[in-house]
Amino acid sequence: MNVLFLCTGNSCRSILAEATFNHLAPAGWRALSAGSKPAGYVHPRSLALLAREGIATDGYHSKSWDALPVTPDVVVTVCASAAGETCPVYLGPVLRTHWGVEDPAHATGTDAEIDAAFVTAYRILRARIEAFLALPLETLQHDRAALKAELDRIGQLLP
Repeated sequence: MNVLFLCTGNSCRSILAEATFNHLAPAGWRALSAGSKPAGYVHPRSLALLAREGIATDGYHSKSWDALPVTPDVVVTVCASAAGETCPVYLGPVLRTHWGVEDPAHATGTDAEIDAAFVTAYRILRARIEAFLALPLETLQHDRAALKAELDRIGQLLP
């Protein structure tokens, strides 16, 4: 099963989600990430946070949804549409869900306040990914309606 975490820039949230999912996922499940308008770099604070969490960061880079190596089975958008951010829409025969998370790349304030925004985004994503992976995946991957309902429910969870 391939899960695509999608946002606009593919520099923070979707990278955090991709790396975290791949770190925690069982064999046969893989995450990718992409952006509709990739920033062209991974935010250094995202990489530093993942490293502090013991999650490998080798090979992660900002990439376009036009260059995916596989067709995803599930697409999770992570943009924060409540903040007026335009959320990309992935077209195709995939299961879609939305897990809105504020973009820490836009955080302002002291270094500590900006770092806290990255930690908050990471914790929200990790809690949702852990809830996703705690589902009865063997059963749900064959029941797309039930999987969609569970993923939509998870998208509302906060740590």
